[in-house]
Amino acid sequence: MPWLVRGDIDGFFGLALDNLVQLLVIVGLCGGLLGFPAELLYGHILPGVAVSLLVGNGFYAWQAKKLAESTGRTDVCALPYGINTVSLFAFVFLVMLPAKLAAQAAGAADPARTAWQAGLLACFGSGLIEFGGAFVAEKLRKATPRAALLSTLAGIALGFIALGFLFRAYAHPVVGLTTLGVILLTYFGRVRFKGGLPGGLVAVLLGTMLAWLSGVAPVGPSPSGAGWHWPVPVLGDLLASMRADLLTAYLSVIIPMGLFNLLGSLQNIESAEAAGDRYSTESSLAMNGLSTLAACAFGSCFPTTIYIGHPGWKALGARAGYSVLNCVFITFICLTGTLSYIAWAVPVDAGMAIMLWIGIVMAAQAFSATPTAHGPAVVLGILPGIAAWGALMAKSGLRAAGYGTPDGPAFSPALLDAFHQADVWIHGAFALEQGAIFTSTILAAVTVAVIERRFLQAAAWCGVAALLSSLGLMHSYLWTPADTALSLTPAWPWAQAYALMGLVFFAARWVTVADDAAADGHR
Repeated sequence: MPWLVRGDIDGFFGLALDNLVQLLVIVGLCGGLLGFPAELLYGHILPGVAVSLLVGNGFYAWQAKKLAESTGRTDVCALPYGINTVSLFAFVFLVMLPAKLAAQAAGAADPARTAWQAGLLACFGSGLIEFGGAFVAEKLRKATPRAALLSTLAGIALGFIALGFLFRAYAHPVVGLTTLGVILLTYFGRVRFKGGLPGGLVAVLLGTMLAWLSGVAPVGPSPSGAGWHWPVPVLGDLLASMRADLLTAYLSVIIPMGLFNLLGSLQNIESAEAAGDRYSTESSLAMNGLSTLAACAFGSCFPTTIYIGHPGWKALGARAGYSVLNCVFITFICLTGTLSYIAWAVPVDAGMAIMLWIGIVMAAQAFSATPTAHGPAVVLGILPGIAAWGALMAKSGLRAAGYGTPDGPAFSPALLDAFHQADVWIHGAFALEQGAIFTSTILAAVTVAVIERRFLQAAAWCGVAALLSSLGLMHSYLWTPADTALSLTPAWPWAQAYALMGLVFFAARWVTVADDAAADGHR
């Protein structure tokens, strides 16, 4: 299998766009919300990101080449890889922003640096969990039905990828629907443009042109600030971050986010195997953890992860080269300060149809790669991810209405009654949002076990849910002025409910009899 094939160009545009979006979010939040100075943002954080993506993308490209050589195949696709979006927002809003505000209240000389160090600590803790979990994750994977692993990804793909970009496509229809037509034509229609032009490249170029002509592209002064910023280790600041007060304050965020990253990457490895590429779970997860540790060692506060979407990249014809191209591109824009120029010239709208495609493929795979009888389990596993996205939309709407702003009312339990009057049980959505990835996996696994009449196994999964709820890793949330966040306190109502649910399955062998005729009638 050659290092670069035609499909790698399409894959590169999709993966690079996704990584680019993460970088733009980092610049916006760190520079705007947290007030990090340019020398910290461009001198340490972005070079740290470059190191982590260079190490990770390089390894996964090499891994794909080795798999191709050992199997004699030429259709092996490297695992997609980049910054973890959920951790990005969690560490900014639940770690770095509170740390900055606390430092300001205490009269610290440099609150921004304190916030950055808190982010380094969170990233370091997440990396340790990811690396350590690599050596036990395979056992977890073998014990978990494929429907449980893939449906979790499908829910995230539908909510946080497909629906989000579908909204954006219809908000800017001239750009969104035209580029969507190009993607549908080339990817679903299985045709190619004359001259060998990749569909992804055509979509991005056409989208960029239409964005500028229709006024979707931002209009403003040309950006500036280019210059080389070489990665420099920040071990002194990393050691300084390992303070008891910071660890105590943010352990409730670090532990669940580290576990979330570990399980999410594990599910994406399962997704790759379902698409035909079987990678070593241990080495894949270990490298993910090491790349996160490398990120914080060079100044980045943001963990990396094996991305959702491998079947989509593989369907595009991407192999190993798209991963290499991505790491070269991201490393260049992070080290040269050219990120602002790219954001100015190529709006995200130009490539949103590619991301919509990825979401569609991931949702479709959850059904196509699992037994037909497990379809109900897939649907149930999808719902928590969509619910979490719905909770995010509800809170974003509240913020747009002035809640959580300095001059507006804070988020509080009083909001629950207002939603209930509209027959929206938002309390359930907020509870589902916390630990949604665990909830999705467990509900789907329970349903598979019930479908196969392994009732004791279904009861055992309910026991796991009860344990996680009692530890506060699922459903337990607290109110902050502008959000709801995981509180890491026992969620007793849900723990009790899962225990009772498990008792139902435990008793099933004694209180029920098989009724295959009724089941056939329902089909």
